[in-house]
Amino acid sequence: MLRNLFSFFRFFVFWLVFFAITRATFEIYFLHKLNGAKIGEILQTFFWGLRLDISATAYICIIPILVFAINWFIPSVQIKPIWLKSYVWFCLFCISLNTVLNFNIFREWGTKVSFRVFTSFYHAPSEAIASSGSSPVGKCIFIGLALLATGGILSHFIINYQFKKPYARPSLKVSLTTLLLFVNFVLMRGGLQAKPVSQNSAYFSEKQILNQSALNTEWNLFNNVFENLRPLYNPYLYDRPDEAAKTVEELYNVKNNSTEQILTTSRPNVVIIQMESYTADLIESLGGDKGVAPNFEKFINNGLFFNNIYAAGDRTDKGIVALMSGFPSQAIRTIISDTVKHKKLPAISTSFKDAGYETAYFYGGKSNYMNFDKFMTSHNIDHIVDEASFDNSHVKTQWGVYDDDLLTQNLQYSARQKQPFFNYVQTSSNHEPFTLPVKHHFADDATGDPANKFRSTAYFTDSCLNAYFEHAKKQSWYKNTLFILVADHGHRLPRNTAEAYDPAKYHIPLLFFGEVIKPEYRGKKISKLGGQTDLAATLLSQLDMPHNQFKWSKDLLNPATKDFAFFDWDNGFGFMQPGQAVSYDNSGRTMIYNSKPNADEKNTEAALTYGKAYLQQVFTEYMGY
Repeated sequence: MLRNLFSFFRFFVFWLVFFAITRATFEIYFLHKLNGAKIGEILQTFFWGLRLDISATAYICIIPILVFAINWFIPSVQIKPIWLKSYVWFCLFCISLNTVLNFNIFREWGTKVSFRVFTSFYHAPSEAIASSGSSPVGKCIFIGLALLATGGILSHFIINYQFKKPYARPSLKVSLTTLLLFVNFVLMRGGLQAKPVSQNSAYFSEKQILNQSALNTEWNLFNNVFENLRPLYNPYLYDRPDEAAKTVEELYNVKNNSTEQILTTSRPNVVIIQMESYTADLIESLGGDKGVAPNFEKFINNGLFFNNIYAAGDRTDKGIVALMSGFPSQAIRTIISDTVKHKKLPAISTSFKDAGYETAYFYGGKSNYMNFDKFMTSHNIDHIVDEASFDNSHVKTQWGVYDDDLLTQNLQYSARQKQPFFNYVQTSSNHEPFTLPVKHHFADDATGDPANKFRSTAYFTDSCLNAYFEHAKKQSWYKNTLFILVADHGHRLPRNTAEAYDPAKYHIPLLFFGEVIKPEYRGKKISKLGGQTDLAATLLSQLDMPHNQFKWSKDLLNPATKDFAFFDWDNGFGFMQPGQAVSYDNSGRTMIYNSKPNADEKNTEAALTYGKAYLQQVFTEYMGY
């Protein structure tokens, strides 16, 4: 009997060893991110990650224990060792695959594999695959196979596949099986405490990369899937609902509703051009690389530039909702994928339609990606022009047509539109895998450095915009048109220095451009701190249209509105106020970024309080839709 119990122990130990190997693989792969960490801190990730490793191992052990029980209690049943080998190899394959998939996910999103990966793949598998275009596929396959082979070899030496069915009295069988299941259950939940083990148990450092290293990738994935599939609840209840609501209300409480009028007309045509991944690091005027977007600098000199704007989140689906509906990102959820909920949101397209505008949406890819088409038609968009509107010869990338073809189509369509019109144009060329119809401007070829490929696609989009405006100037509708250029979200490239929690990753351009802007405002810069959600109130205020329905939006041209910005990622948020920005990780329940670590504690605590209340109220409202 003791020999058989020791066999269970060996099986358990094997998975702990394999999890340690996958953690070491993760840390070696991202060694450049661990530059500031000491050897002792890196070694601590194995200790602090052990509790979740044990929990994940206990989950793996459920099926073998149940099979053992059936084999033990039914004498006529003889289960051959091959089933256990098959089960072990299946688990090894899944874990090895998850480990290498996590490389690209973590590099792009700053978090480990989550439920969002599967929802993205479900909605648009080809686009999801295209998103991983810059990852080193060959290296990842090699690492995955090496992990699989290593696990297989180690299992041969550690696991006892020749497990024999022991003889015991029925009462002893019941007692031992019950004890085994109970111990495994306790290990699964991480102990006998009131609440089961959580991601927080792996958090031990002020360096987020160490906490992510300690976090068991498989346990985190299963937990995230469970959280997304369970009945909807608010995971961000930091304060009493009435107190959280009061705190958020303070941010939007404005006594003076006056605004600077920057337009020469109250009924211009409006064209919003949402630029794919156009992070501030591409814009020289925002401290970005010189020469990547030279034409954008020219646009800035002839428009009104908002230079202190931050994206709501890190995905296009979140950016569209923030820009069109003035509704913040919901961290672990995305409202655009829920048709029932997103229909209840307000949208600027509806405001324009009510004011007599003709409305249209332009996208070079498949508009059903992440329910973009359903969102647009639900909010009074009259016409959708997408990949299906183009001849197949123009569809040359995984994301559809290139930006030059898209913008040309918009020009041709606008010439036929009844004025005033509202167009929402969504570019896509500056997206992984960063392919171009021409030679890459900053790279020797298409297989070059991802950062330079990214610069090249951004340069291409910039040149397409310049050609677009040069042609638009010759159209009769141009002089009565307000163009708004804004990014859908930021990006880790081209500098690859900003983590998921770093405000720099969310810094984006926002430019009002066109001859309808009063001469005295052309070339002027507005430094009020704000976000994508603020476009709705700012724009509609200029057109003297009601915007009370956009409760999460503030007028950036009203001197009385408060300076602040909010962003979030999978399970954390950032809150910015003049002079200080903080980021909070909800999994670890800890502040992981503070731009002013020596600032007054009251100011830091106030920023965290605002951020927590903000996310709590956003999710509460999301649930109510």
